[in-house]
Amino acid sequence: MSDIYGEHHRELQDEFDTRRLADRIEESIIADKIGDQDKLFIESREYFFLSTVDPSGQPTVSFKGGPKGFVKVLDETTIAFPSYDGNGMFYSMGNLKAKPEIGILFIDFENPHRVRFHGTATIDAVDPMLTQFHEAELVVRVNLSKIWINCPRYIPKFKRVEASRYVPDPACETPLAGWKRIDAMQDVLPKRDVGRADAAGGVISMEQWVGMLNDGDG
Repeated sequence: MSDIYGEHHRELQDEFDTRRLADRIEESIIADKIGDQDKLFIESREYFFLSTVDPSGQPTVSFKGGPKGFVKVLDETTIAFPSYDGNGMFYSMGNLKAKPEIGILFIDFENPHRVRFHGTATIDAVDPMLTQFHEAELVVRVNLSKIWINCPRYIPKFKRVEASRYVPDPACETPLAGWKRIDAMQDVLPKRDVGRADAAGGVISMEQWVGMLNDGDG
């Protein structure tokens, strides 16, 4: 009896003669504990992709970034990461509050490698770890259900140039997000951001912001 394959997986495995291979992979690499190499890899990441499910049942994927080490392995079955200031939708965080089962893909484009992490998440605005993450609004803890490595053969090899200037850093002030300077957003910004556009270079139009995006400076 498989823990991860259902009848539709089996139908495709049988069609392409990979059932035996799929079973061997499940036996060999799918684990319910975070190993030492997994820990090193996870804690070396500056980003990951987070999969949640919205209220209509539609799966969605978000990019999450931060300083290197912003994902913490707390023990062999638990990780934690911060939720930083975003666009105010709280889309991923709201999704996981309603449906806590999530998927995470940790990936390295410089030395192609990836790890899948499935688990159940909780969020807390008063988590004792909050002070460990500069400017974090929430802390997400994820209890592992399954973890496994993936074949890296189709991962393109990229070279890292620099960290995002928007990643919170205690050593400097975090810049205002470019879209928070858009004129149409000024009357709906949270109180903490009202008036900051002037100090960031002034209010801009949507067209100007799109131009900034096209120039890689959004």
